[in-house]
Amino acid sequence: MKTDHLLFGAAYYSEYLPYDRVEKDMEMMEKAGMNTIRIAESTWSTMEPEDGVFDFTHLDKMLEVAARHHISVIVGTPTYAIPAWLSKKYPDILALTNNGQNIYGARQNMDITHAGYLFHCERVIRAMMEHIKDVPHIIGFQLDNETKSYGTAGPRVQAMFVGHLKEKYPDINEFNHEFGLDYWSNRINTWEDFPDVRGTINESLAAEFAKFQRLLVTRFLTWQASIVSGYKRPDQFITQNFDYDWTDHSIGYQPEVNQYEAARCMTVAGCDIYHPSQSLLTGEEITFCGNISRSLKKDNYLVLETQAQGNIAWLPYPGQLRLQAYSHIANGSNSVMYWHWHSIHNAIESYWKGILSHDFSENETYREAASIGADWKRIGTHLKNLQKKNRAAILLDNNSLTGLRLFPLKDLGNYSYNTVARWLGDALYHLNIEYDMISSAERDFSSYECLIVPALYSASEDLLTAISDYVKNGGHLITTFRSGFSDEQLKIYADTQPHILQECLGIHYNQYTYPVDVSVTLPDFMTHPSCSSHENAASNAGSSCSDESCTTSSKCLHWMDLVICDTATPLFFYDHPVWKKYAAATVNQFGKGSALYLSSMFDGALLEKVLVHYFASLPETLLVHPECHFPLIIREGVNDFGKRVRFYFNYSSEKQTAICKGISGTELLSGRKIMDQETLPLEPWGVVIVEEN
Repeated sequence: MKTDHLLFGAAYYSEYLPYDRVEKDMEMMEKAGMNTIRIAESTWSTMEPEDGVFDFTHLDKMLEVAARHHISVIVGTPTYAIPAWLSKKYPDILALTNNGQNIYGARQNMDITHAGYLFHCERVIRAMMEHIKDVPHIIGFQLDNETKSYGTAGPRVQAMFVGHLKEKYPDINEFNHEFGLDYWSNRINTWEDFPDVRGTINESLAAEFAKFQRLLVTRFLTWQASIVSGYKRPDQFITQNFDYDWTDHSIGYQPEVNQYEAARCMTVAGCDIYHPSQSLLTGEEITFCGNISRSLKKDNYLVLETQAQGNIAWLPYPGQLRLQAYSHIANGSNSVMYWHWHSIHNAIESYWKGILSHDFSENETYREAASIGADWKRIGTHLKNLQKKNRAAILLDNNSLTGLRLFPLKDLGNYSYNTVARWLGDALYHLNIEYDMISSAERDFSSYECLIVPALYSASEDLLTAISDYVKNGGHLITTFRSGFSDEQLKIYADTQPHILQECLGIHYNQYTYPVDVSVTLPDFMTHPSCSSHENAASNAGSSCSDESCTTSSKCLHWMDLVICDTATPLFFYDHPVWKKYAAATVNQFGKGSALYLSSMFDGALLEKVLVHYFASLPETLLVHPECHFPLIIREGVNDFGKRVRFYFNYSSEKQTAICKGISGTELLSGRKIMDQETLPLEPWGVVIVEEN
């Protein structure tokens, strides 16, 4: 979706204020160049304090004052946090999960399939939409908030799941066979005997239920979109603030939602991205998660939530708020919206701070945000709707993510899949190779020169065949351990691994283990330009350059395949007295293309060297900025004027310089003319933006 201007603002909740200051807040927003607020998604109990009694006083006040201060509004459907009266009316509205029955208090505690919940959702959405449908400065609607199934697994949901299975497997014997239910006498001879899925020891069945729970999310959001669509104007959008897998910040693909399917009902994809800050700020999460959002509809997206001050450890250094904002835009976002405007004075998120602190006064974060707003008033038309044409893509798969939560890598638990995906994505980012994300539902990869496939543990035969054909027809593949291992039901393929990809990769293996006291050392032809060539890889694998400054070693981590090369060339072997005959990385020429296989995980810096070596061997290298490496980051897009815009970011506390190669034009922030090959100084956490002539 294209926008007339960059959206800049914050989530706003007058309902949370200790006293009425809506006029003052929006005056401060306007002064800071903010043009958009997001409201209403969290305050059902204020809008409907009693069953069937609606009070839109707060909503009306925010809309009225926003209009006076030239602020557009995104309105959220207020359905992710239910009122207390609703849980009292329907005690079973609170989801039954693997952890037992939910208790009222937390948000997102309900069963999203409950008939009473859906009735009251629809009623409050329709009442709100009817009330605000003619407000001209409402530009769009957000469906719910960070929607998931929340682990709902009560009797009704399980009955729906059994019905789903009966449609998919009319022959119950086929179902038993596909899921291996003869194991431990788990066989089901009539559908009426289907046990509580929460107790299953069968990972295939657990994964199928997780897939069904993702389907519930898609259905729920599609249903809400159909309601909102009945009221919205053609010029208003529908979005959702998809979030990501989470540790103490956003880390990767969301396990509980098939975002590619769920986004189909929306006009524009939206997202919430949170990340480390201060000395830990890298931009990796902004890129990885933003690339997912851009890929959902293969278009620009909206950052609907990101941190201002954020958690206590996230208070940004001077310059970091600007760096983050421009990084989002450089990645293809058309907005930066903070969560939230003012810090809250009660409850669990009291110390998840907004732009303003608890005293509501101007502070360093506010002033830096105001500098962004001032910039975007001047140059925003040159930065909106940036189009990106990337040559590489990472393939993402929900079911492999689930599979590696059920059969995790050593020490990684639920984060196994995203750790591998981020390992590859972050290495590309450090090398300034921009990439897209694509869904595993796709089969045509021909628009990309390089396809990166992390830990594709679960894959249908037609997907594996499509990957093999991609290489045969001239594509270049990078894939890892745990790929091509099981089918869509997590049933392990019964032939030698990797299934279907053996010829493409030129390898095979049937044994694997956890690495203990195992390391790898890059050979000299990968670490020093004057050392041996790639063609001599087989004879040199395992040897190292005599110049110690160019050798690179790393411990092997989390998993190791014991790979035997067929037609592939081993790049290096394991450093271990027993496992030394097995290749830790291989490259194979197959048809018109090539494939790099990584048998184990190792240090990210070493991975970058492996990728540099591999990309150098391709007919046309992906290393378009070999002179720049993290913390110097380069992003590029084409703006509405058809001009290339190149961003230079300094993700460090030290001054840096970059060479402006292959482009001359105007530095947008300063207005200064820039020549090709000119040296660009970057301040700590600094930004330079060059628009070509």
